[in-house]
Amino acid sequence: MDICHQILEKIKRYDTIIIHRHLKPDPDALGSQVGLKALLEHHFPEKTIKAVGFDEPTLAWLAKMDPVQDSDYQGALVIVCDTANTARIDDKRYNQGDFLIKIDHHPNDEVYGDLVWTDTNSSSASEMIALFAEKTQLALSDQAAELLFAGIIGDTGRFLYPSTTARTFRIVSSLREYNFDFASLTRKMDTMSFKIAKLQGYVYDHLEVDENGAARVLLSQEILKKYDVTDAETAAIVGAPGRIDSVSLWGIFVEQTDGHYRVRLRSKIHPINQVAKEHDGGGHPLASGANSYSLEENEQIYKELKEVARTNQG
Repeated sequence: MDICHQILEKIKRYDTIIIHRHLKPDPDALGSQVGLKALLEHHFPEKTIKAVGFDEPTLAWLAKMDPVQDSDYQGALVIVCDTANTARIDDKRYNQGDFLIKIDHHPNDEVYGDLVWTDTNSSSASEMIALFAEKTQLALSDQAAELLFAGIIGDTGRFLYPSTTARTFRIVSSLREYNFDFASLTRKMDTMSFKIAKLQGYVYDHLEVDENGAARVLLSQEILKKYDVTDAETAAIVGAPGRIDSVSLWGIFVEQTDGHYRVRLRSKIHPINQVAKEHDGGGHPLASGANSYSLEENEQIYKELKEVARTNQG
């Protein structure tokens, strides 16, 4: 029995299913989590199925979470989507259920769960949920298709990233056949507020780029307050440096309220996830996250990024 049918068999055995995803969610985290919920509700209306986690204000238009009590976990099946390691799971009650399933497209650096499905060949966790529906012959609802479509669009950067495969396009094509407002969804995903547009201007004005294309910018608490943006909202400008032809890889250092820095790392070609792993992070080869606990560590991370760029010249 393949992994998708093993997961389906577990789903059939439980009356309550609680679905988690990672902290500080992006469209793929929500798309896979709530897309899976919509799929299961479509086929198992008699079951109690809940999505748990923090309601991210910037993505409230896409999906909202359910209230979940501690007692709901008793005898429940728990599924965690799009989360490589347990430290990043939103809501630490994920281990209070009867059985735990991990569904993720990141490298399986931390193995957790009673049943694990990881697929680094998938562009996104949303692609995996769509593939799960296909392999188990569970027809999607229009809502599920829309959520999964949004997740794939988000994690492929509108098919810009190398993780986009022929299968990705095939799955997206099948999702497009469902009845949802495609134009409205993609327009919403491509829209930014005026304050984010001004922050993007700040990024371009203050971006430091070395001779080999390694770039960085620091967004201090002072800057975040000046532009009236939250850490979550800065996700909208993470791809901005990559639009510059002379930039090959980059780091965006966002100061947190406790003084440490959330570091978003991106690269066009050369893997940077090893740098992330050396600094309390990880992720995909070309899209990773790290943490820095001082300005000195910021400098060290940028030094390592410059070395990656330098050694890959030519």
